[in-house]
Amino acid sequence: MPYRLLADLVVLVHALFVAFVVLGGFLAWRWRRVAWLHVPAAVWGVLIEYAGWVCPLTPLENQFRTRAGLEGYPGGFVEHYLLPAIYPPGLTPRVQAILGTAVLAVNLFAYGVLLRRLLRGS
Repeated sequence: MPYRLLADLVVLVHALFVAFVVLGGFLAWRWRRVAWLHVPAAVWGVLIEYAGWVCPLTPLENQFRTRAGLEGYPGGFVEHYLLPAIYPPGLTPRVQAILGTAVLAVNLFAYGVLLRRLLRGS
């Protein structure tokens, strides 16, 4: 049971990290110091998508699931609602490149607005 809980916790952290990668630039509008954490996270997220790498959280989650005696993602809120968003079916290198470009575009917009505000002195 504790390994299943750890696996679910890893999925939750993974989902929060993905949300931070995509939307963290907007947090920097309010709290500028967030950019020091967000920019490396966003670069990592874009690289993961473009290079087709596997995030280290994925094998960690799978290891916990195996230790819990689970084969898949049956039942539970985390498995049912969050996993399909993190690991969509049909994820191909082309789709990953599109996702990476979307993440890059959102963040370029967020930081473009932030830079414009900084240059105007607001």
